[in-house]
Amino acid sequence: MHPPIAQPPAIPIDILILSNGPGEVTTWVRPVVRALRQRLGDDRQQVRISLILSPCPNASGREVAIAQNYPEIDRIQAAKHFFPFLLWGKTAAKWRWRDRGMVIFLGGDQIYPVLIGKRLGYQTLVYGEWDTRWHRWIDRFGVMQPTLIDRAPAAHRHKLTVVGDLMAEVGNHPSASLPLESDTELIGLLPGSKPAKLAQGVPLTLAIAQHIQVARPQTRFVIPVAPTLDLPTLARFADPALNPVARYFDPVGAQLIHDETTSYFKTSAGVRIDLWTGFPAYDVLSRCRLCLTTVGANTAELGALTIPMIVLIPTQQLDAMRAWGGLVGLLVNLPGVGTLFANAINGCS
Repeated sequence: MHPPIAQPPAIPIDILILSNGPGEVTTWVRPVVRALRQRLGDDRQQVRISLILSPCPNASGREVAIAQNYPEIDRIQAAKHFFPFLLWGKTAAKWRWRDRGMVIFLGGDQIYPVLIGKRLGYQTLVYGEWDTRWHRWIDRFGVMQPTLIDRAPAAHRHKLTVVGDLMAEVGNHPSASLPLESDTELIGLLPGSKPAKLAQGVPLTLAIAQHIQVARPQTRFVIPVAPTLDLPTLARFADPALNPVARYFDPVGAQLIHDETTSYFKTSAGVRIDLWTGFPAYDVLSRCRLCLTTVGANTAELGALTIPMIVLIPTQQLDAMRAWGGLVGLLVNLPGVGTLFANAINGCS
């Protein structure tokens, strides 16, 4: 993504990035702040980068901790302080703002940069993955695909520039690798990062790994652990006593084991599944012959890395999917009868 500012500014500026969930912070914010520093320099007296998070239903609570690992960012405000800032322009730490700057939208509601940019007197830049809004009041848009330009009002199409998929930047940033022999047959397991997906994905991928190991005993497995997860939390979803979804499979569980250098799962059948906590895990993923993944940001990252994948859509529990919007979302989440609606709707999807 290429911001409109092409070189270090002559006067000090503030760049305010608006984002929200774990996927946006890890796959959008990270490459953008890195590119900004590469283009505008590391002099914090000239260019200061701030990140303000807005509430997100998929937030893990660790978004601030993740962003604190990005040295390009100077200031971070958590989502719980967002609405006082939106309404009154005051951050929890009483930040001061420079006279000139830019608001960059990387997740949340696209009305936020309109309101905040107006309050601060800053230019606004919105990254549009699937749609763009508020064209009259936004200064520039960076969009993922040309079709978004065609769908924009004709009077404002000049504001839109195709910058591609930000998640495609993942291939440019290698990470530490899992020690493996050069001919190792490695399969990556990506069960998700949110509780609803982990409840389904962890027992499913454990069961698949056990079946594969029987047919191909030379195969090794690795789970690149999402940065929003800690290992004890992940292990709870691998314990049938704590994760009732596991009953939909043959009894399969895993024990979390730590040795001097690594952590791994050992399944009930004795299959070892390495747990890789380095972030980003692109180098480990690039060594996988195949990945089994849930739907989400994982699929875009694996596609950018050109890694073969099988996308898992569990159908053994049709009422598990309830993240619909609008009237359908209200129906499937009704007390008592929501399960009936969820089964019917998902069964027809």
